[in-house]
Amino acid sequence: MPAMIDPDSLATQGETLYMQRIKAIVEPAHIGKYLAIEVESGDYFLGSTLVEAAIKARTAYPERHFYFIKIGSPVVRRLGS
Repeated sequence: MPAMIDPDSLATQGETLYMQRIKAIVEPAHIGKYLAIEVESGDYFLGSTLVEAAIKARTAYPERHFYFIKIGSPVVRRLGS
């Protein structure tokens, strides 16, 4: 099981990574898809669904926490392990 991480810190790190490094790469080609960001490495995983992105992320980093976002939508943001 992943070690506990402060949700506010995870959200801040994830949002910063998305805005500074990832957004320009994934938008507009992947609008509506889901993204899981592993905040320690900066690696990210795309999926057509939240579950697909989570499975890809968890396969690569089974013991890490992720920041989830729906590309192009300010509404769906999720923290999770």
